This record gives sequence, C-alpha cells and structure tokens, in this order.
Amino acid sequence: MKVNKKEDKIKEVLTRRVAEILPKKENLFNLMKKRKIRLYLGIDPTAINLHLGHTIPLRKLQEFADLGHEAILVIGTGTVLAGDPSLRKEARVKISEREIKNNIKTWEKQASKVLDFSKVKIKYNGDWLLKLKLKDIINIASNVSAIKLFQRESFQRRAREGKTVWTHETLYPLLQGYDSVAMDVDLELGGTDQVFNMIIGRELQRKMNNKEKFVMTLPMALGTDGAPMSKTSGNCIWLLDKPEEMFGKVMSISDSLIISYFEFFTNMPLKKIERYKKELKDKKVNPVKLKRELAFEIVKDYHSEKEAQKAKDEFSKVFKEGKNPSDILSVKIKEGKMGVLDLLVKLKLASSKTEAKRFIVQGGVRIGGGVKKDWKKEIEIKKGQVIQVGKRKFAKIA
Repeated sequence: MKVNKKEDKIKEVLTRRVAEILPKKENLFNLMKKRKIRLYLGIDPTAINLHLGHTIPLRKLQEFADLGHEAILVIGTGTVLAGDPSLRKEARVKISEREIKNNIKTWEKQASKVLDFSKVKIKYNGDWLLKLKLKDIINIASNVSAIKLFQRESFQRRAREGKTVWTHETLYPLLQGYDSVAMDVDLELGGTDQVFNMIIGRELQRKMNNKEKFVMTLPMALGTDGAPMSKTSGNCIWLLDKPEEMFGKVMSISDSLIISYFEFFTNMPLKKIERYKKELKDKKVNPVKLKRELAFEIVKDYHSEKEAQKAKDEFSKVFKEGKNPSDILSVKIKEGKMGVLDLLVKLKLASSKTEAKRFIVQGGVRIGGGVKKDWKKEIEIKKGQVIQVGKRKFAKIA
C-alpha cells in the first residue's frame, strides 16, 4: 500500500495540539490537499513577555509554514485598544500607546524561539483597523446581529451579576473578525477562549468576501499550579526565564500535567508520549524521571542543550543533594540585627512583609540551613549567610 507522506503531514498538523476545527476537519484537509492556504494567528500585546502557553498556537502556525502555507502572525495593535473580553469577569484596563510599543519591543525576539520569520510574516492590525472610517465600521457592524453579540456567555454572566458590559467590548469581535476580511484568509488559529471572536470573523468573511473561513481552536495551557496559565495568576513559565528557573518550574508541575506538557511544549513523537502515558498509568515509571526529561527538552528548545544539561545538574545539586545553587544573588547588608520580615523584603525574596510572614508561617524560610518559624524574630546578620525561601529562591549576605 502506497504511503502518501503529504497527506500524513497534513493529518498530523490537523490533529496534534488541536481542540476543534470548524466547520469540519475533513473539508480543511481536502482544501489543503488541493492548494496552499493563507492563515493567521492574532496576539494582542497586553503583556511584555510571552509564556509557554503562547507557544501552542505559535508552534501550530510554524507547522503550517513548514508545509509551505502562507502563515501570518498578527500583532493586535488595533484590537488591543478595545480589549478582548474573552473569559473576562470585568472590562480590561485600557492600554496606552506607550505600553503597546513597550510590550511588543521584544516580542519578535521571543517568538523567534518558535517561529522562523523567513517563513512566517508579521502584520499589525492597527495598519488597517485604525484607518477605518465611520461608514466602514457601520458597514462591518451591519453584517452581524447585535443580539448575537450580546448573547456572548461572558457578557450574559456579567449581566446576571449586575456588572457592566461596555459598548467598546462588544465591538471587539467585529474588529478581530475584520482581520479575516482585510487579509482574506482561509483559516484562523486561536485558543478555545477565542471561539466566539473567530466565529464572528468566519461570518464576516462569508458575507463580505463571499469566502469560506475555517476556525482551528487550540487547547489552553495550564500553569504550574494547574490553573490556566496567565500573567495575573503568577503561574507562568516565561520564554525569557533563565534555564535553571525554567527547569525548576517544570519540575514543580503536578504529575497529571506531564503528558499534556510533552504534547504541547515539545516535538516528541506522539507514539513515545502515548507509551509514557501508559507507563504512568500502570505505575511502571517514576513521574520525577519523566519530569526531568520534560524539563530538559523544554529548556533545550528555548535555550540550548548545554544550558539544559547545566540546569539539570544544578537542579540535582540543590534538590537531590541539598546543596546551595552555584550562582546565588549576593546582597550587601551591614552586619548587625534586623527583623526577619525586613530582611526578606530587603533581599527581594518577598514582595512585602505580609508575604514574608506567610512564607515563615508555612515553614518555607531557611537561614543558615535552619528553618525559621518565628516571624517576630530578629536575625543576626553575618557575611556569607545564605537565606532560602521556598524551593527556588536564594540570596547571600555579601
């Protein structure tokens, strides 16, 4: 039986890291067999750094580019002004022009850890959205029912809770939807939280360009605490994290996340991941061993194999052998006495005295190797003293 490698590659692109394809996966598969398609992924610059969760759609965009399709990364310099209401309990805080420029300053460098920009184009939707005139906006809005916009689940929830839904938020799906029209795309990629916005784009593309647009939803990543990865939750593994920090964060995830992290954040073959999944279920493999391999693969992808090995060795040194890290932040403090809460804040091991107190009460603070449980205690400051908070935070008195 003749194996069609092209079809196999298309099938894998339409399967791995994919939640759903609308209206039908088979139709998109048939279209991709016939011709190259134009697709895009949009990201609003609401944060200065990208995290591992962002790499799921970025990897998918690159996969299409590698197959020769026209792949576009759209930076939402226009849509960000309205603020995406997806999964929001309240309206997003309005963002300034300066913040937008500052946020995207290092984006290309960060995204290049995943994307090959010789194959992927970058576009800014402010280039067409900010040029729209009133008659253009009215024309776009005339293609979508207001009732449909207000039926959005997050808006309905807010209404039930007596919270406000602002008019500019209802415009967001229209603005994002118009991206599909402006670029005349065949496919849009986005997280499962983006279904509503992408469906509006599908409707606009059909009515304004008389063209079918497919929607591919991609799974949302869970952070180190098992909740959706987001900057507000503080559970992110950032692309700019240092190798040792990235390695440690991956090692801190729960065992239940190991398989999804392998699938989402590495290029490990699915057959091997399935084997690991079965071995975990049958308790034939130590989860810690798999996490070490996972952490190594992730750090290798975003730094280098040499840095990954170094991070792995450092992790073993600190957590298996109970030794101090090789590279500890040194802070100059005069010898004498200081309250333990003040000391932790001064060393930037805690953001406030309240947080410092919580660390101590939880038994997460070690000074000179001993656990400190009295948050009222004064500490004798000595040169060379090592202070540890939790598993990964260290500082040394210089």
